[in-house]
Amino acid sequence: MDVRTYATLTDVCGWLAGRLSDTVLDAVRVNYYAGEDVMAESAMLLGLAMENVGITPEEREQIRSVLDDPDNPDLDDVPSIAEVPPLAYRFSTNPPPGPVTAPDPYRADEVVAAEAPNHQGRRVRRTWRVPLTDPDHGTWLYVVQVSPTGNVLRAYSGISSTLNVEAQLTWPVEVVTEGSLLPPYQAAALTAAHQVWSA
Repeated sequence: MDVRTYATLTDVCGWLAGRLSDTVLDAVRVNYYAGEDVMAESAMLLGLAMENVGITPEEREQIRSVLDDPDNPDLDDVPSIAEVPPLAYRFSTNPPPGPVTAPDPYRADEVVAAEAPNHQGRRVRRTWRVPLTDPDHGTWLYVVQVSPTGNVLRAYSGISSTLNVEAQLTWPVEVVTEGSLLPPYQAAALTAAHQVWSA
């Protein structure tokens, strides 16, 4: 994968974060990092279609540009929208008071902070994410900022899998390049996040 395609793919995954389910987007990112492009493409296109996630004309062309087959018919099954929809989540530094008790993030903080330096991590931040349509079911989300020379997909794969193996947690992780212009979902998560670790 050349540098330009990689950068476009990273942008596409960033724009789809918060729109595609965590599970599907995880499959896309991990398979692309592993070099399983066909599986990654299938996960993305079928996920978008099955979850009825619409994409703008600009996003459609970006996705087309990273496909092995630009004429992949599965892309035609993805719904079209005129503009990027509003965020489906609300972020806060800590869970608001209420009947829902947030899980203790201490162990996960340790695991993510220990793994981040292996991927040129500069900062680890954590935020509480709540779906607007289901405010009683939130989750912790980690935003890891890596240096401009860091490999975002490698960092995502390494940090999320380590979190899963060492802490038995599948909490969502977003990896972003420090200083870059972020899509709305990632920007909102980062803005509301509490710093856990910095280099």
